[in-house]
Amino acid sequence: MNIQWRQEQPSVGKVTGFLEIRRQMVKGRDPRERVGDYRQVGLDPPEDLVRQQGARCMDCGIPFCHTGCPLGNIIPDWNDLAYRNRWREAIDILHATNNFPEFTGWVCPAPCEAACVLGINDDPVTIKQIELAVIDHAFREGWVKPVPPKARTGRKVAVVGSGPAGLACAQQLNRAGHRVTVFERADRIGGLLTYGIPDFKLEKWIVNRRLAILAEEGIEFRPNAGVGEAISVSELRQAFDAIVLCCGATKPRDLQVPGRELQGIEFAMDFLSQQNRRVAGDRLEGTREISAAGKRVVIIGGGDTGSDCLGTALRQGCQSAVQFELLPRPPDQRPETMPWPTYPMILRTSSSHEEGEVTGRLTREWSVNTTAFSGSEGRVERLHGVRLQWHAGENGGRPQMKPIPGSEFTLDADLVLLAMGFVGPERPGPIAELGLELDERGNVKADANYMTSVEGVFSAGDMRRGQSLVVWAIQEGRKAARGVDSYLMGTMLP
Repeated sequence: MNIQWRQEQPSVGKVTGFLEIRRQMVKGRDPRERVGDYRQVGLDPPEDLVRQQGARCMDCGIPFCHTGCPLGNIIPDWNDLAYRNRWREAIDILHATNNFPEFTGWVCPAPCEAACVLGINDDPVTIKQIELAVIDHAFREGWVKPVPPKARTGRKVAVVGSGPAGLACAQQLNRAGHRVTVFERADRIGGLLTYGIPDFKLEKWIVNRRLAILAEEGIEFRPNAGVGEAISVSELRQAFDAIVLCCGATKPRDLQVPGRELQGIEFAMDFLSQQNRRVAGDRLEGTREISAAGKRVVIIGGGDTGSDCLGTALRQGCQSAVQFELLPRPPDQRPETMPWPTYPMILRTSSSHEEGEVTGRLTREWSVNTTAFSGSEGRVERLHGVRLQWHAGENGGRPQMKPIPGSEFTLDADLVLLAMGFVGPERPGPIAELGLELDERGNVKADANYMTSVEGVFSAGDMRRGQSLVVWAIQEGRKAARGVDSYLMGTMLP
């Protein structure tokens, strides 16, 4: 990778750009149109617009966008290069820190933009939009090609899990010269990229395009190979010099209330992954199908997963959708308690929320606690809940919730989707077989080199840090690969 630093030029191409140009994002497809299909909601940004927006990146001295991005992307440099129409150099700099900018360019919530210095008193630079344009331009020009290692070390590494952490780890280790095999229990490679994120947010040809490159670089993929099921960990330890566990935090948070056993109450990921299979052309014969068609849907959980459930339910033709959140409604603007450059917890309207509002099928509620379900003939028909009042915790502690007397209510529901997050990695499998030590949150405990309590076994991604973002998973995979390489080559720090 040839990266040339441009010391002979000013640090930004248009010094007054941030004063003259307003923030402008490319609009997505019309909500009324896109709700009828599973194609990508967003549109590729025109390069003229991207170049103009790149000119807004200011000579801020200390680019706090670096700290906002877990990968430490060298953002001002490729912003400037996009503005200057120097796309080849821009993709080299972008790929230097990010293995998969086409993934983050579509699905990352852009914490880098929250940390943009321009955002202190103006709209931040459209960093995510520029990133996507850079990688798209590179693919169109044929610049994104396999980079196989020049030599092999003779060492073999097993990566368990093919999500963004596993893929990033595998690519880094492969480029270091190690033989890498990625094991995936599902029938397709990609982890949450393939079966967690809906196609309307990330079309799977984008994932498959990158997977083909990784395979050409020499990485071996083995789907339908659940470690701890089809393959034992002991087999891997005998066949490989190191193991990296990137199995994710896939144990969903449940809701233990009366009536939970009724049919029609489903975990969000079961619902989402099944629809991804339909879009992929799979026939679901012999599978208990989950469908929102014609139903009154209730989604419990106000985060990204809940939003994905909403977009999917709308496309399946739900009659109505209500989305509940336990916490209070976030503020519209950055509050004083979340000053720049922190990532603020503010009210966000996703593309799915926009679709629900336009079609008139969405109701969003905050500060609601579900207390029970009821129904007949074994199926859910009603949700019982109560509204909450939140109080500041004592001595600055966690806020406390109290039910509001007389606020109890009942809501008709034909399908309830539990989208309340995840509580950590699944215990059966590698964790149990190896007897791995866990941290206080129930995640796999690892040292600074990402090695677990068992020598030669490493962990990265959501399995190690808990449920998080794709950009964090890529960073975890890269750092774990460095630890594994140091271990295999005898240069690991104590």
